[in-house]
Amino acid sequence: MPKSQSELPRVLNASHATSIVVGIIIGSGIFLVPREMMAAVGSSRMVYVVWIVGGLLSLFGAMTYAEIAAARPRYGGEYAFLREAYGDLTGFLYMWTQITVAKPASLATIAAGLARVLGTFAIFGFFAQPAFLHLGWGQIFAIAVTWLIAGLNIIGTRRSANVQLLLTWLKGALIVVIAGFCFGAAGAHGSWNNFSTDFTGARGGFTGFMIALVAALWAYDGWSDVVTMAGEVKKPQRSMPLALVGGVAIVGALYMLTNAAIQYVLPAAAIAGADRPAADAMRLVAGQSGATLVSIGMAVSICATFVGSSLSGARVPFAAARDGLFFKQLAHVSPRFQTPSTALILQAVLSSLLLLAIGKFQALFSLAIFGEWLFYMLTASTIFVFRRRDPDSARPYSIWGYPVLPALFILAATVLLVFSFADQPRNSIIGTGIILLGVPLHYLLQRRRPA
Repeated sequence: MPKSQSELPRVLNASHATSIVVGIIIGSGIFLVPREMMAAVGSSRMVYVVWIVGGLLSLFGAMTYAEIAAARPRYGGEYAFLREAYGDLTGFLYMWTQITVAKPASLATIAAGLARVLGTFAIFGFFAQPAFLHLGWGQIFAIAVTWLIAGLNIIGTRRSANVQLLLTWLKGALIVVIAGFCFGAAGAHGSWNNFSTDFTGARGGFTGFMIALVAALWAYDGWSDVVTMAGEVKKPQRSMPLALVGGVAIVGALYMLTNAAIQYVLPAAAIAGADRPAADAMRLVAGQSGATLVSIGMAVSICATFVGSSLSGARVPFAAARDGLFFKQLAHVSPRFQTPSTALILQAVLSSLLLLAIGKFQALFSLAIFGEWLFYMLTASTIFVFRRRDPDSARPYSIWGYPVLPALFILAATVLLVFSFADQPRNSIIGTGIILLGVPLHYLLQRRRPA
């Protein structure tokens, strides 16, 4: 088979990879989750503790992944690591979870979120109106954007990465501008005393801390997506650690800055009662134009997340098909554009189907929580397998603090899994059931596989 039909070229540099990490992580969450966190823990000080703990845990995970990815820069990322460490079935189950629940639901959520944010502008007010066949204009827009992004990713990986890089710089600049406006507030609109305020109606205790931590971890979520594209990154032994560790560090700094800006303007009780705390803070200091700037920032942020998440997601079924574990058609590489076009089209189709069932996909997305963190835990554990199996192999990047830091990340993932199961047993059981459905499918496909 010609190389152009089976290989994806290495067209991404360290800047592209880092922008994918930062761009995917920073969505609309940072503008919204401060409310959930404050309502859970009840004090500005504890909110910072949660942000720091969540950031450190994400950093430990990113450092663990960096060691694995630098030594194994392969298509599919986590799929490839799990398959090498634990066999075909485990790799297949990860791919199955990603393609059926996690990635299509994530993209559908991003698209619908973009439609909702744009719907706050007068020019897009018609998004809330019905169109035809029980569809709303917002749904139609979300589906159209899904295919527009898929088309961009099909036309060229480097083109998409350049767009991602531009949007990531723009979103970072907007966050800094918003923070500058908030800290520039004087008199009644800003006070350092707000950092010592409390919200008496908070959940509190260990349960409150875990609810806030889950919110923080979801705000940090997405750092792992770049490893699926390790096979397309130039000098991955250097670029992957830079992207993973540096990207998470940049996000942590921007998150702390944004949270501090909001708390400087709003006391704890106001944050806990605000649906959009960042917009409320900007409205106080800069009027309606300030709230509009936040909406623009959210829209740009969501677009960057959309491009990166769509770009990386298709690499998992592509890698599985290339290894003969899934339908071979998904391993197709466009001769013209050198991209996994068939996998990208399938991903867009599944996301569109969820958007057509707009009232149901949010519940489906919650099913992915259990599976996401289960595979985070399993993937991180492969570092112990590889170190024991190949103790003398070259490691371009070695995680500092081994084995403690990987173990802490795995422990945190385990605690989060247990908490998610206890908090949402029905969704966790259904999510586990969806994963297990992949077992008979794997063996069925293997029976049909040519000898």
